[in-house]
Amino acid sequence: MVKVSILGATGVIGKNVAFTLARADTVDEIVLFSRPQSVDKAKGETFDMYDALAAEDIDCRLTPSCNYEDINDSDIVLITAGTPRQEGMTRMDLAIPNAEIVRNYAEKIAIHAPDSIILIATNPVDVMTTIALEASGFDKTKVIGIGNHLDSLRLKAYFANQININSSEVHTRVVGEHGDHMVPLLSSTTIGGIPLKYFIQSVDMDVPRLIKRLRKAGNTIISKKGATEYGPSYAISNLISTIITDSHKILTVTTYLNGEIAGVSGVSLGVPVVLSKKGIAMIVPIHMNDYEQKKFKDAAEIVREATEEVKNSFNYH
Repeated sequence: MVKVSILGATGVIGKNVAFTLARADTVDEIVLFSRPQSVDKAKGETFDMYDALAAEDIDCRLTPSCNYEDINDSDIVLITAGTPRQEGMTRMDLAIPNAEIVRNYAEKIAIHAPDSIILIATNPVDVMTTIALEASGFDKTKVIGIGNHLDSLRLKAYFANQININSSEVHTRVVGEHGDHMVPLLSSTTIGGIPLKYFIQSVDMDVPRLIKRLRKAGNTIISKKGATEYGPSYAISNLISTIITDSHKILTVTTYLNGEIAGVSGVSLGVPVVLSKKGIAMIVPIHMNDYEQKKFKDAAEIVREATEEVKNSFNYH
């Protein structure tokens, strides 16, 4: 029996992850957890989802709840709750109000689902991963932020669309902060097994324009439709499925670093890891050129400062 609980399940991301996961038919039970005032909406979401799942003969148990007892024995608990990002806001603008929510949920997870893996989708995800790690007391291999997985998928799609090839031929990765200070690893990007620096000599590809588009992707979507929805939801569902199936794929997620990459310690950042049913099986070593390494270390300092600011805010409450 595989059980996943989603905290903040009536939000745009939470309900989409629930439905995407249910359709994947790899989970036996999904708890749609919400605040008491939203539990009726959670019930409505489950009724609607059941109607859709019936068309595909999928039997996944959906449990709407505001009772923490219902998250007991969860294999994975996803935190999506928090103040959503509005147009023009940076992810860091959300840090202090969302940290209170994440800290409270992480403490409850430690009580009710102490053997679970905690996934963080709440922004700013790098800061929130450290907050959840410290509040839960879990091992760092069991607290994972969605980090740069979505950024990496976006960049992969941009390259593929730009030159009209299948995206499976593109191997690229984005590390660092999930935000303005993300670091695309162009030096190790390959297309059809050919290093990018050689590939672009023979095709018309404006790489700087694609990177600029990548940095603004979330805000562009929010400005046009009010929220990012399908991309994050599928990226999160993909992470959950990778963990559940113990497939040992290498994906780029946020984890707390102790010097494993570029000597960076004491901060949570997006790096490639091997994911298993136990969480992070290993952090994958990466090669960065001097420019990328500098940008990675710059991102570390920015996220570290924001994390300390958030922690200090707790002392005033």
